[in-house]
Amino acid sequence: MLSKEQIISDSKQYSLFTWVAQKNVNPIPIEKGEGVYLYEVGGKKIIDFSSGLMSVNIGHGDSRITDAVVEQMQKVSYVTPSCTTEIRAKLAKKLSEICPGDLNKAFFTLCGASSIENAIKLARLYTGKHKIFGRYRGFHGNSSASMTVGGDPRKQYTDAQQSTNIFHLDDPYDFYGLSDQDDETRLKWSLDSVERIIRYEGGHTIAAFIFEGESGSSGCLHYPKGYLKGIKALCEKYEILFIADEVMSGFGRTGKWFGFEHSDIIPDMICMAKGLTSSYLPLGCLMVSDKIASKFDDSPLWLGLTYNSHPVALAAALAVINIYESDNLIANTNKMGAYMEKRINEMRAKHPSIGDFRNKGLLGCLDVVKSKKPYQLMAPFNANAAEMEVMNKVGAKLRELGLYTFVRWGYIFIAPPLMINESQIDEGLAIISEALSIADEYITD
Repeated sequence: MLSKEQIISDSKQYSLFTWVAQKNVNPIPIEKGEGVYLYEVGGKKIIDFSSGLMSVNIGHGDSRITDAVVEQMQKVSYVTPSCTTEIRAKLAKKLSEICPGDLNKAFFTLCGASSIENAIKLARLYTGKHKIFGRYRGFHGNSSASMTVGGDPRKQYTDAQQSTNIFHLDDPYDFYGLSDQDDETRLKWSLDSVERIIRYEGGHTIAAFIFEGESGSSGCLHYPKGYLKGIKALCEKYEILFIADEVMSGFGRTGKWFGFEHSDIIPDMICMAKGLTSSYLPLGCLMVSDKIASKFDDSPLWLGLTYNSHPVALAAALAVINIYESDNLIANTNKMGAYMEKRINEMRAKHPSIGDFRNKGLLGCLDVVKSKKPYQLMAPFNANAAEMEVMNKVGAKLRELGLYTFVRWGYIFIAPPLMINESQIDEGLAIISEALSIADEYITD
Protein backbone atom coordinates (compact mmCIF):
# COMPACT_ATOMS: atom_id res chain seq x y z
CA MET A 1 0.00 0.00 0.00
CA LEU A 2 1.18 3.53 -0.74
CA SER A 3 2.18 5.67 2.20
CA LYS A 4 -0.02 8.55 3.29
CA GLU A 5 2.49 11.01 1.89
CA GLN A 6 2.71 9.21 -1.47
CA ILE A 7 -1.07 9.09 -1.85
CA ILE A 8 -1.28 12.84 -1.30
CA SER A 9 1.70 13.58 -3.54
CA ASP A 10 0.55 11.41 -6.47
CA SER A 11 -3.02 12.61 -6.19
CA LYS A 12 -1.91 16.24 -6.40
CA GLN A 13 0.57 15.59 -9.20
CA TYR A 14 -1.68 13.49 -11.43
CA SER A 15 -5.24 14.64 -10.72
CA LEU A 16 -7.19 17.89 -10.52
CA PHE A 17 -9.26 18.92 -7.50
CA THR A 18 -12.52 20.85 -7.66
CA TRP A 19 -13.27 24.45 -6.66
CA VAL A 20 -9.74 25.29 -5.50
CA ALA A 21 -6.40 26.63 -6.73
CA GLN A 22 -4.37 23.46 -7.18
CA LYS A 23 -1.37 24.73 -5.18
CA ASN A 24 -3.69 25.17 -2.19
CA VAL A 25 -4.98 21.62 -2.22
CA ASN A 26 -4.60 19.82 1.11
CA PRO A 27 -6.62 16.60 0.73
CA ILE A 28 -7.46 14.20 3.52
CA PRO A 29 -6.23 10.71 2.54
CA ILE A 30 -9.07 8.35 3.46
CA GLU A 31 -8.53 4.61 3.80
CA LYS A 32 -11.99 3.41 4.84
CA GLY A 33 -15.38 4.46 6.12
CA GLU A 34 -17.66 2.89 8.68
CA GLY A 35 -20.99 4.30 9.85
CA VAL A 36 -20.59 8.00 10.68
CA TYR A 37 -16.79 7.73 10.65
CA LEU A 38 -14.01 8.03 8.11
CA TYR A 39 -10.51 6.76 8.77
CA GLU A 40 -7.39 8.40 7.41
CA VAL A 41 -4.48 6.37 6.14
CA GLY A 42 -2.58 5.92 9.37
CA GLY A 43 -5.70 5.37 11.46
CA LYS A 44 -6.96 8.80 12.56
CA LYS A 45 -10.75 8.67 13.08
CA ILE A 46 -12.90 11.47 11.65
CA ILE A 47 -16.59 11.95 12.36
CA ASP A 48 -18.40 12.82 9.12
CA PHE A 49 -20.85 15.59 9.99
CA SER A 50 -21.84 16.32 6.39
CA SER A 51 -22.41 12.79 5.02
CA GLY A 52 -19.75 13.41 2.38
CA LEU A 53 -21.50 15.91 0.11
CA MET A 54 -24.77 15.60 2.08
CA SER A 55 -25.26 12.30 0.34
CA VAL A 56 -23.99 9.25 2.29
CA ASN A 57 -27.34 9.01 4.04
CA ILE A 58 -27.12 5.42 5.25
CA GLY A 59 -23.57 5.85 6.54
CA HIS A 60 -20.28 4.52 5.24
CA GLY A 61 -19.24 0.94 4.63
CA ASP A 62 -22.59 -0.88 4.70
CA SER A 63 -21.85 -4.36 3.37
CA ARG A 64 -25.45 -4.85 2.25
CA ILE A 65 -24.75 -2.48 -0.63
CA THR A 66 -21.54 -4.31 -1.47
CA ASP A 67 -23.42 -7.60 -1.56
CA ALA A 68 -26.15 -6.21 -3.84
CA VAL A 69 -23.60 -4.72 -6.24
CA VAL A 70 -21.53 -7.90 -6.42
CA GLU A 71 -24.63 -10.01 -7.00
CA GLN A 72 -25.68 -7.77 -9.89
CA MET A 73 -22.20 -7.73 -11.42
CA GLN A 74 -22.15 -11.52 -11.37
CA LYS A 75 -25.33 -11.46 -13.46
CA VAL A 76 -24.70 -8.58 -15.86
CA SER A 77 -22.77 -5.34 -15.39
CA TYR A 78 -23.97 -3.40 -18.42
CA VAL A 79 -26.64 -3.48 -21.08
CA THR A 80 -27.55 -0.73 -23.53
CA PRO A 81 -30.47 1.51 -22.51
CA SER A 82 -32.62 -0.12 -25.22
CA CYS A 83 -32.41 -3.38 -23.25
CA THR A 84 -33.87 -3.84 -19.82
CA THR A 85 -33.14 -5.87 -16.69
CA GLU A 86 -34.93 -7.19 -13.64
CA ILE A 87 -33.25 -4.55 -11.48
CA ARG A 88 -34.48 -1.75 -13.77
CA ALA A 89 -38.04 -3.02 -13.45
CA LYS A 90 -37.82 -3.36 -9.67
CA LEU A 91 -36.23 0.02 -8.95
CA ALA A 92 -38.50 1.97 -11.30
CA LYS A 93 -41.56 0.38 -9.70
CA LYS A 94 -40.22 1.09 -6.21
CA LEU A 95 -39.61 4.76 -7.01
CA SER A 96 -43.15 5.08 -8.37
CA GLU A 97 -44.41 3.77 -5.02
CA ILE A 98 -42.32 6.28 -3.06
CA CYS A 99 -43.20 9.30 -5.18
CA PRO A 100 -46.60 10.96 -4.68
CA GLY A 101 -49.30 11.63 -7.25
CA ASP A 102 -48.75 10.40 -10.79
CA LEU A 103 -44.95 10.64 -10.69
CA ASN A 104 -44.54 7.13 -12.04
CA LYS A 105 -41.93 7.29 -14.81
CA ALA A 106 -38.19 7.06 -14.06
CA PHE A 107 -35.51 8.29 -16.47
CA PHE A 108 -32.18 7.18 -14.98
CA THR A 109 -29.20 9.51 -15.29
CA LEU A 110 -25.64 9.68 -13.95
CA CYS A 111 -25.81 12.34 -11.22
CA GLY A 112 -27.75 15.34 -9.94
CA ALA A 113 -26.51 17.73 -12.62
CA SER A 114 -27.47 15.35 -15.44
CA SER A 115 -30.91 14.95 -13.87
CA ILE A 116 -31.34 18.74 -13.97
CA GLU A 117 -30.02 18.97 -17.54
CA ASN A 118 -32.50 16.39 -18.74
CA ALA A 119 -35.34 17.96 -16.76
CA ILE A 120 -34.71 21.25 -18.57
CA LYS A 121 -34.61 19.51 -21.96
CA LEU A 122 -37.76 17.56 -21.22
CA ALA A 123 -39.62 20.66 -19.96
CA ARG A 124 -38.85 22.43 -23.22
CA LEU A 125 -39.78 19.40 -25.33
CA TYR A 126 -43.07 18.95 -23.50
CA THR A 127 -44.22 22.57 -23.32
CA GLY A 128 -42.75 23.94 -26.54
CA LYS A 129 -41.61 26.92 -24.44
CA HIS A 130 -38.03 27.95 -23.78
CA LYS A 131 -37.50 29.99 -20.59
CA ILE A 132 -36.43 28.36 -17.32
CA PHE A 133 -36.51 30.10 -13.93
CA GLY A 134 -34.39 29.31 -10.88
CA ARG A 135 -33.35 31.15 -7.69
CA TYR A 136 -30.34 33.37 -7.17
CA ARG A 137 -29.51 31.38 -4.05
CA GLY A 138 -30.23 27.97 -5.46
CA PHE A 139 -27.65 25.40 -6.57
CA HIS A 140 -28.37 22.64 -9.06
CA GLY A 141 -24.99 21.30 -10.19
CA ASN A 142 -22.00 22.25 -12.31
CA SER A 143 -22.88 21.26 -15.86
CA SER A 144 -23.83 24.04 -18.26
CA ALA A 145 -27.58 24.49 -17.79
CA SER A 146 -27.65 23.22 -14.20
CA MET A 147 -25.02 25.77 -13.14
CA THR A 148 -26.78 28.57 -15.01
CA VAL A 149 -30.20 27.90 -13.48
CA GLY A 150 -28.70 28.19 -10.00
CA GLY A 151 -27.26 31.42 -8.67
CA ASP A 152 -24.23 30.16 -6.81
CA PRO A 153 -21.35 32.66 -7.24
CA ARG A 154 -18.98 29.90 -8.35
CA LYS A 155 -20.58 30.16 -11.77
CA GLN A 156 -19.42 33.75 -12.22
CA TYR A 157 -15.98 32.59 -13.30
CA THR A 158 -17.42 30.75 -16.29
CA ASP A 159 -20.17 33.23 -17.16
CA ALA A 160 -19.34 33.07 -20.86
CA GLN A 161 -20.21 29.36 -20.87
CA GLN A 162 -23.67 29.74 -19.37
CA SER A 163 -26.81 28.54 -21.09
CA THR A 164 -29.34 30.90 -22.62
CA ASN A 165 -32.99 31.59 -21.78
CA ILE A 166 -32.50 31.02 -18.06
CA PHE A 167 -33.65 33.61 -15.52
CA HIS A 168 -33.61 34.05 -11.75
CA LEU A 169 -35.89 34.98 -8.88
CA ASP A 170 -34.75 36.68 -5.72
CA ASP A 171 -35.34 34.96 -2.40
CA PRO A 172 -38.58 35.69 -0.57
CA TYR A 173 -36.97 36.60 2.73
CA ASP A 174 -34.72 39.59 2.07
CA PHE A 175 -35.85 41.91 -0.67
CA TYR A 176 -38.17 44.95 -0.76
CA GLY A 177 -37.89 45.33 3.02
CA LEU A 178 -39.77 42.11 3.69
CA SER A 179 -37.80 41.40 6.88
CA ASP A 180 -39.80 44.18 8.57
CA GLN A 181 -43.20 42.71 7.67
CA ASP A 182 -45.43 40.07 9.25
CA ASP A 183 -45.50 36.58 7.78
CA GLU A 184 -48.77 37.06 5.88
CA THR A 185 -47.49 40.23 4.21
CA ARG A 186 -44.11 38.66 3.40
CA LEU A 187 -45.80 35.74 1.69
CA LYS A 188 -48.22 37.91 -0.29
CA TRP A 189 -45.55 40.37 -1.46
CA SER A 190 -43.17 37.55 -2.36
CA LEU A 191 -45.74 35.77 -4.51
CA ASP A 192 -46.95 39.04 -6.01
CA SER A 193 -43.37 39.73 -7.09
CA VAL A 194 -43.09 36.32 -8.77
CA GLU A 195 -46.37 36.83 -10.62
CA ARG A 196 -45.21 40.24 -11.84
CA ILE A 197 -42.08 38.63 -13.25
CA ILE A 198 -44.16 35.93 -14.96
CA ARG A 199 -46.24 38.66 -16.60
CA TYR A 200 -43.16 40.67 -17.57
CA GLU A 201 -41.53 37.63 -19.21
CA GLY A 202 -44.75 36.15 -20.53
CA GLY A 203 -46.13 32.94 -19.08
CA HIS A 204 -46.50 31.61 -22.63
CA THR A 205 -42.67 31.64 -22.91
CA ILE A 206 -41.80 29.99 -19.57
CA ALA A 207 -41.36 26.22 -19.60
CA ALA A 208 -40.49 25.56 -15.97
CA PHE A 209 -39.52 26.78 -12.52
CA ILE A 210 -36.82 24.82 -10.69
CA PHE A 211 -36.77 24.92 -6.88
CA GLU A 212 -34.91 22.84 -4.31
CA GLY A 213 -37.41 20.95 -2.17
CA GLU A 214 -35.44 22.32 0.77
CA SER A 215 -32.51 24.68 0.36
CA GLY A 216 -29.05 23.20 0.87
CA SER A 217 -25.75 24.65 -0.35
CA SER A 218 -26.89 28.27 -0.02
CA GLY A 219 -27.26 27.88 3.75
CA CYS A 220 -30.41 25.78 4.29
CA LEU A 221 -32.47 28.96 3.87
CA HIS A 222 -36.03 27.99 4.65
CA TYR A 223 -38.91 29.07 2.46
CA PRO A 224 -41.67 31.03 4.24
CA LYS A 225 -44.62 28.82 5.09
CA GLY A 226 -46.88 28.56 2.07
CA TYR A 227 -44.33 29.91 -0.40
CA LEU A 228 -43.71 26.79 -2.49
CA LYS A 229 -47.42 26.03 -2.46
CA GLY A 230 -48.04 29.53 -3.81
CA ILE A 231 -45.35 29.08 -6.46
CA LYS A 232 -46.92 25.78 -7.54
CA ALA A 233 -50.32 27.49 -7.84
CA LEU A 234 -48.79 30.19 -10.05
CA CYS A 235 -47.21 27.48 -12.20
CA GLU A 236 -50.59 25.84 -12.67
CA LYS A 237 -52.24 29.21 -13.45
CA TYR A 238 -49.73 30.00 -16.19
CA GLU A 239 -49.16 26.41 -17.41
CA ILE A 240 -45.55 26.33 -16.20
CA LEU A 241 -43.97 23.08 -15.03
CA PHE A 242 -42.65 22.81 -11.47
CA ILE A 243 -39.39 20.86 -11.21
CA ALA A 244 -38.32 19.85 -7.70
CA ASP A 245 -34.57 19.46 -7.17
CA GLU A 246 -34.34 16.77 -4.49
CA VAL A 247 -30.72 15.87 -5.17
CA MET A 248 -29.69 16.99 -1.68
CA SER A 249 -32.98 17.13 0.22
CA GLY A 250 -34.38 13.82 -0.99
CA PHE A 251 -34.37 10.30 0.46
CA GLY A 252 -35.06 11.02 4.10
CA ARG A 253 -32.61 13.87 4.57
CA THR A 254 -35.31 16.29 5.76
CA GLY A 255 -37.39 13.74 7.67
CA LYS A 256 -39.61 12.87 4.71
CA TRP A 257 -38.86 11.02 1.50
CA PHE A 258 -38.63 14.38 -0.28
CA GLY A 259 -38.22 17.95 0.91
CA PHE A 260 -41.16 19.30 -1.12
CA GLU A 261 -43.49 17.14 0.98
CA HIS A 262 -43.08 19.67 3.81
CA SER A 263 -44.79 22.20 1.54
CA ASP A 264 -47.78 20.01 0.65
CA ILE A 265 -47.21 20.09 -3.11
CA ILE A 266 -46.69 17.56 -5.88
CA PRO A 267 -44.22 18.66 -8.58
CA ASP A 268 -44.32 17.74 -12.25
CA MET A 269 -40.80 16.31 -12.17
CA ILE A 270 -38.33 15.33 -9.44
CA CYS A 271 -34.57 15.40 -9.89
CA MET A 272 -32.74 12.84 -7.74
CA ALA A 273 -29.20 11.62 -7.02
CA LYS A 274 -26.96 11.62 -3.89
CA GLY A 275 -29.16 9.77 -1.36
CA LEU A 276 -30.64 7.62 -4.13
CA THR A 277 -27.58 5.37 -3.81
CA SER A 278 -26.20 7.02 -0.68
CA SER A 279 -23.29 7.87 -3.02
CA TYR A 280 -22.07 4.27 -3.03
CA LEU A 281 -22.21 4.49 -6.83
CA PRO A 282 -22.94 7.40 -9.18
CA LEU A 283 -26.61 7.50 -10.20
CA GLY A 284 -29.30 10.07 -10.81
CA CYS A 285 -32.93 9.88 -11.75
CA LEU A 286 -35.49 12.20 -13.28
CA MET A 287 -38.96 11.19 -12.10
CA VAL A 288 -41.67 12.33 -14.49
CA SER A 289 -45.45 12.50 -14.21
CA ASP A 290 -47.66 10.25 -16.30
CA LYS A 291 -49.13 13.36 -17.92
CA ILE A 292 -45.75 14.48 -19.24
CA ALA A 293 -44.61 10.97 -20.18
CA SER A 294 -47.76 10.31 -22.20
CA LYS A 295 -46.77 13.01 -24.72
CA PHE A 296 -43.98 10.68 -25.86
CA ASP A 297 -46.11 7.58 -26.28
CA ASP A 298 -46.32 8.24 -30.03
CA SER A 299 -43.33 10.51 -30.58
CA PRO A 300 -39.65 10.01 -29.78
CA LEU A 301 -38.21 10.99 -26.41
CA TRP A 302 -35.13 12.90 -27.51
CA LEU A 303 -33.04 12.12 -24.43
CA GLY A 304 -30.26 9.57 -24.11
CA LEU A 305 -27.23 8.53 -22.06
CA THR A 306 -24.79 5.65 -22.49
CA TYR A 307 -25.21 4.74 -18.83
CA ASN A 308 -28.96 5.21 -18.61
CA SER A 309 -30.34 2.47 -16.33
CA HIS A 310 -26.88 1.07 -15.52
CA PRO A 311 -27.69 -2.24 -13.76
CA VAL A 312 -24.96 -2.08 -11.11
CA ALA A 313 -25.87 1.44 -10.00
CA LEU A 314 -29.56 0.51 -9.96
CA ALA A 315 -28.79 -2.45 -7.71
CA ALA A 316 -27.07 -0.14 -5.25
CA ALA A 317 -30.07 2.21 -5.29
CA LEU A 318 -32.64 -0.49 -4.60
CA ALA A 319 -30.53 -1.86 -1.74
CA VAL A 320 -30.20 1.64 -0.26
CA ILE A 321 -33.95 2.29 -0.45
CA ASN A 322 -34.57 -1.04 1.29
CA ILE A 323 -32.25 0.09 4.09
CA TYR A 324 -34.12 3.39 4.54
CA GLU A 325 -37.21 1.30 5.17
CA SER A 326 -35.83 -1.66 7.10
CA ASP A 327 -33.69 0.47 9.42
CA ASN A 328 -36.38 3.14 9.95
CA LEU A 329 -33.91 5.85 8.93
CA ILE A 330 -36.53 8.50 8.19
CA ALA A 331 -38.00 8.16 11.67
CA ASN A 332 -34.49 8.32 13.11
CA THR A 333 -33.81 11.46 11.07
CA ASN A 334 -36.73 13.26 12.71
CA LYS A 335 -35.72 12.10 16.17
CA MET A 336 -32.05 13.01 15.75
CA GLY A 337 -32.92 16.30 14.07
CA ALA A 338 -34.93 17.33 17.13
CA TYR A 339 -32.09 16.22 19.40
CA MET A 340 -29.58 18.22 17.32
CA GLU A 341 -31.70 21.37 17.69
CA LYS A 342 -31.99 20.85 21.45
CA ARG A 343 -28.26 20.42 21.92
CA ILE A 344 -27.34 23.44 19.78
CA ASN A 345 -29.80 25.59 21.72
CA GLU A 346 -28.02 24.50 24.90
CA MET A 347 -24.69 25.57 23.36
CA ARG A 348 -25.91 29.14 22.88
CA ALA A 349 -25.28 30.02 26.51
CA LYS A 350 -21.59 29.23 26.00
CA HIS A 351 -21.05 30.66 22.53
CA PRO A 352 -22.14 34.21 21.62
CA SER A 353 -21.00 33.48 18.05
CA ILE A 354 -23.90 31.06 17.48
CA GLY A 355 -26.58 32.70 15.36
CA ASP A 356 -29.50 30.98 13.64
CA PHE A 357 -29.59 27.22 13.25
CA ARG A 358 -31.79 26.24 10.31
CA ASN A 359 -32.58 22.56 10.35
CA LYS A 360 -35.04 20.28 8.62
CA GLY A 361 -34.51 16.71 9.72
CA LEU A 362 -30.74 16.31 9.35
CA LEU A 363 -30.19 19.01 6.74
CA GLY A 364 -28.87 21.83 8.86
CA CYS A 365 -26.75 24.94 8.78
CA LEU A 366 -25.36 26.92 11.72
CA ASP A 367 -24.77 30.66 11.35
CA VAL A 368 -21.54 31.86 12.93
CA VAL A 369 -21.98 35.57 13.66
CA LYS A 370 -19.82 38.50 14.69
CA SER A 371 -22.84 40.60 15.62
CA LYS A 372 -26.49 39.93 16.42
CA LYS A 373 -27.66 43.56 16.48
CA PRO A 374 -27.32 44.18 13.60
CA TYR A 375 -27.22 40.55 12.50
CA GLN A 376 -23.92 39.96 10.69
CA LEU A 377 -22.35 36.67 9.70
CA MET A 378 -18.69 36.18 10.51
CA ALA A 379 -18.16 36.05 6.73
CA PRO A 380 -20.71 37.42 4.23
CA PHE A 381 -22.23 35.78 1.17
CA ASN A 382 -19.51 35.17 -1.43
CA ALA A 383 -16.82 36.25 1.03
CA ASN A 384 -13.32 37.00 -0.25
CA ALA A 385 -10.13 35.53 1.25
CA ALA A 386 -9.66 38.33 3.77
CA GLU A 387 -13.27 38.09 4.95
CA MET A 388 -12.82 34.34 5.49
CA GLU A 389 -9.91 34.70 7.94
CA VAL A 390 -11.87 33.81 11.07
CA MET A 391 -13.98 31.07 9.46
CA ASN A 392 -10.86 29.50 7.98
CA LYS A 393 -9.47 29.26 11.50
CA VAL A 394 -12.70 27.64 12.66
CA GLY A 395 -12.58 25.16 9.77
CA ALA A 396 -8.94 24.32 10.43
CA LYS A 397 -9.74 23.59 14.08
CA LEU A 398 -12.61 21.28 13.10
CA ARG A 399 -10.28 19.33 10.85
CA GLU A 400 -7.54 19.20 13.47
CA LEU A 401 -9.98 17.81 16.04
CA GLY A 402 -11.29 15.12 13.68
CA LEU A 403 -14.57 16.44 12.29
CA TYR A 404 -15.37 16.63 8.59
CA THR A 405 -17.97 19.10 7.37
CA PHE A 406 -18.33 22.16 5.14
CA VAL A 407 -17.48 25.63 6.35
CA ARG A 408 -18.77 28.07 3.76
CA TRP A 409 -18.81 31.83 4.26
CA GLY A 410 -20.33 32.25 7.74
CA TYR A 411 -21.94 28.82 7.79
CA ILE A 412 -21.07 25.48 9.36
CA PHE A 413 -23.12 22.75 7.68
CA ILE A 414 -24.45 20.01 9.92
CA ALA A 415 -25.89 17.09 7.94
CA PRO A 416 -24.59 13.77 9.32
CA PRO A 417 -25.66 10.32 8.12
CA LEU A 418 -29.26 9.47 8.95
CA MET A 419 -28.27 6.50 11.12
CA ILE A 420 -26.43 8.72 13.63
CA ASN A 421 -27.25 8.37 17.33
CA GLU A 422 -27.31 10.81 20.26
CA SER A 423 -23.83 10.01 21.55
CA GLN A 424 -22.35 10.56 18.10
CA ILE A 425 -24.19 13.90 17.80
CA ASP A 426 -22.74 14.88 21.17
CA GLU A 427 -19.28 13.86 19.95
CA GLY A 428 -19.52 16.01 16.85
CA LEU A 429 -21.05 19.01 18.62
CA ALA A 430 -18.31 18.91 21.26
CA ILE A 431 -15.76 19.42 18.48
CA ILE A 432 -17.84 22.22 16.92
CA SER A 433 -18.11 23.83 20.35
CA GLU A 434 -14.33 23.87 20.75
CA ALA A 435 -13.90 25.39 17.29
CA LEU A 436 -16.53 28.06 18.01
CA SER A 437 -14.41 29.28 20.90
CA ILE A 438 -12.19 30.81 18.20
CA ALA A 439 -15.14 32.68 16.68
CA ASP A 440 -16.29 33.87 20.11
CA GLU A 441 -13.13 35.99 20.35
CA TYR A 442 -14.22 38.07 17.35
CA ILE A 443 -17.70 39.07 18.54
CA THR A 444 -18.23 42.83 18.11
CA ASP A 445 -21.39 43.37 20.16
